[in-house]
Amino acid sequence: MLDRTVAWLARRSALELVLLLALVAEALFLWDLGHPARLMFDETYYVPAGRSTYGMTGPANVEHPLFAKWLIGLSMALFGDTPFGWRVLSTLAGTATMVSLFAIALALFRDRRAAVTAALIALLDQMLFIQARIAMLDVFMGAFLTAGIALALWGWRTKGDARPRLFGAGLCLGLAVGCKWTAIPYVALACAAAAIAQFRDPAAFRRAGRWTPALWIGVPALAAYFATFAPALGYAEQPLRPGDLIGYQLFIYGEQIKPLSAHTYMSDWWQWPLISRPIWYFYEVDDGAQRGVILLGNPAVMWGGLIAVGACLWWGLKARSTPLLWAAGGYLFAIGVWIVIPKKIGFYYYYYLPALLLSIALAGALHHMRSGRVAALFLAVAAAMFVYFLPIISAAPLADAQAFRHWMWFSSWP
Repeated sequence: MLDRTVAWLARRSALELVLLLALVAEALFLWDLGHPARLMFDETYYVPAGRSTYGMTGPANVEHPLFAKWLIGLSMALFGDTPFGWRVLSTLAGTATMVSLFAIALALFRDRRAAVTAALIALLDQMLFIQARIAMLDVFMGAFLTAGIALALWGWRTKGDARPRLFGAGLCLGLAVGCKWTAIPYVALACAAAAIAQFRDPAAFRRAGRWTPALWIGVPALAAYFATFAPALGYAEQPLRPGDLIGYQLFIYGEQIKPLSAHTYMSDWWQWPLISRPIWYFYEVDDGAQRGVILLGNPAVMWGGLIAVGACLWWGLKARSTPLLWAAGGYLFAIGVWIVIPKKIGFYYYYYLPALLLSIALAGALHHMRSGRVAALFLAVAAAMFVYFLPIISAAPLADAQAFRHWMWFSSWP
């Protein structure tokens, strides 16, 4: 049975495979989405902000740009102002993120198995599952950011005119910044990488015209970002005037670097890869049962991914393999952003983007090993861990208020 399944999958095109994975992911994300049946964690900020932004009643949650909040409001407008309705577009963003990671791995390694492996690892890493089922900003930012990276890679890695893909990459990256400023360093990286690619291979971009490849990314990104402020121009209260748009960016910056008071779940960047300070998004009696949602990465993926990053870096340098170096470098850049970013305190959910990029490093390492059995074994272990933790990452009914102790491996886990 397994051999026939593998053979059937091997005959499928990349498009067929990614559509199948997308259907599986969306079904998983939608499962029992209405629980918890009330606001959890930062939904207390973003759901009201979504109502205000989409309804253009006035500014809310002013420390962040508008676009992700507008999408949360759109989700409620389309599917109802209910727990299910708050979160539906988050699930679509989560599925889109997995699809983009498939495309990134396919562009880097030119292998459908590696792409499927990356997508499955992302699906099982638990971080994507949890963020795709809550109305927060990060999953929308991640969806546009990974889409932008995928389009940029395909622009550089395929023959022909790269401009349409680079233009699309710029739009996606600009929308990612319009969701959350965390995406800004990735726009700079994409523009720098495009400039370096043109310098190393001018012929590949000879049809770029007067614009350099960096501008084909940077200009659309800037335009898309400022376009996301359109709802603020029509606010019923305190509308934003076009002439104030630049000044408002300085206001957001000031809000971003404002000192914050100590928080129960605050943590440092070095704790995130170790999973030493997960966050309870919810742990209360809800709809007649004790339920919980803890932001906790899959140990197999989180810890195995660190080994994979080191392996990709070693093998990449040894074999001068650009794809492996990109796989390792992507994660190192993502975590490096949080080492230097001017934040006074941090939280584990900041690790969302680096955790996603671990799937690329793991897929690259497993692809380099050329062992289907090792890849299958790793995926089996990751799937077993996902199933084990599923009750406390999905708000499933638990036995009682002390049930959480079954999953708390370390004293630092709350």
